[in-house]
Amino acid sequence: MLPQAKRLNDVKEYYFSIKLKEVRSLIDQGKPIINLGIGSPDLAPPVTVMDALKNADTHGYQSYQGLPDLRKAMSLFYKKYYRVNLGFENEVLPLMGSKEGILHISMAFLNEGDEVLIPDPGYPTYASVTKLIQAVPLTYALKESNNWWPDFKEIEKSDLTKVKIMWVNYPHMPTGSNASKQLFEELIAFGKKHQILIVNDNPYSFVLNDDPKSILSVSGAKDIAIELNSLSKTFNMAGWRVGMVVGHKIYLDAILKVKSNMDSGMYFGIQKGAIEALGLSRDWFDDMNKVYKKRREIIWEICDQLNCTYDRESSGLFVWAKIPSHMDSTALTDQILYNHDVFITPGTVFGSQGEGFIRFSLCVDESKIKEVLNRLKKSEIL
Repeated sequence: MLPQAKRLNDVKEYYFSIKLKEVRSLIDQGKPIINLGIGSPDLAPPVTVMDALKNADTHGYQSYQGLPDLRKAMSLFYKKYYRVNLGFENEVLPLMGSKEGILHISMAFLNEGDEVLIPDPGYPTYASVTKLIQAVPLTYALKESNNWWPDFKEIEKSDLTKVKIMWVNYPHMPTGSNASKQLFEELIAFGKKHQILIVNDNPYSFVLNDDPKSILSVSGAKDIAIELNSLSKTFNMAGWRVGMVVGHKIYLDAILKVKSNMDSGMYFGIQKGAIEALGLSRDWFDDMNKVYKKRREIIWEICDQLNCTYDRESSGLFVWAKIPSHMDSTALTDQILYNHDVFITPGTVFGSQGEGFIRFSLCVDESKIKEVLNRLKKSEIL
């Protein structure tokens, strides 16, 4: 058998890819599993968005840079909600989901042996893509005591001369912590001081959040920062795979060199749907968040049942809960899965700083979340 590439030696299959196989197996055995682990929106996209897709009548290859009207819509969206001016001609690059952008950005700016600052806890793909590029991940600890923000003094104790990229993600996944303008200013100053490209991954800023922010709103940010964004959570279009990377033309030109060699453009109908979505009023977000608020309140009741603590000011599609100190995150979530047929994500999936925490998804119908609460009320877990 042909051996796999060396770059895969330190890369594992994605946790949710593995765990969902087990969950599906339990379901096949007749187990009534309720999945509170995955952040895949169960709500429908706007009707007008789906109509735009249905009415598409062009099926050929599309531009690697997307339709001009899509880039304009993305630019206007940033101006309206983030107060950031972007030139649609060269400061906006549509992506087939922002996850694609993590790979494209890494391939565009990293050489073998370069180092990358990665948040812990944080999205596991940052580290796995870094390893695939054969760069070196350097985790920086995010702690509850510091609002899950970087401790720059602590980071600067390390040798940063080989660091090329720093991944940040606010509103933060999995904790739901929000950035302040001051934090973004400190990140930009840090990036300029050490010549590190700051990449903010920003897909959650409209979910249970009344004050969406972009790192590019900070003066001078375009010199050293770019931002990923997505329609997946904002408009319930996760399977459509529509995202964007925005920032200075020089950075986007480098990313386009990678992207244009890896796909043949986004389907026309999906682009037309995305244009429609980006033009919606704030009422769309308000209505969506009413649903999530009701779900979150029941999740909080579940947390209370488990003697967990949580931050009521957090944003995003998840509730990040601190479990009792004598318990282990993985052991607890396995116990709940095998004994009560409920899948919850252990915090350790997101890094060593996630030990002592569990994550609940809000992407489940209210009735099912109530069923989880009822199951746990009838049990002795702790």
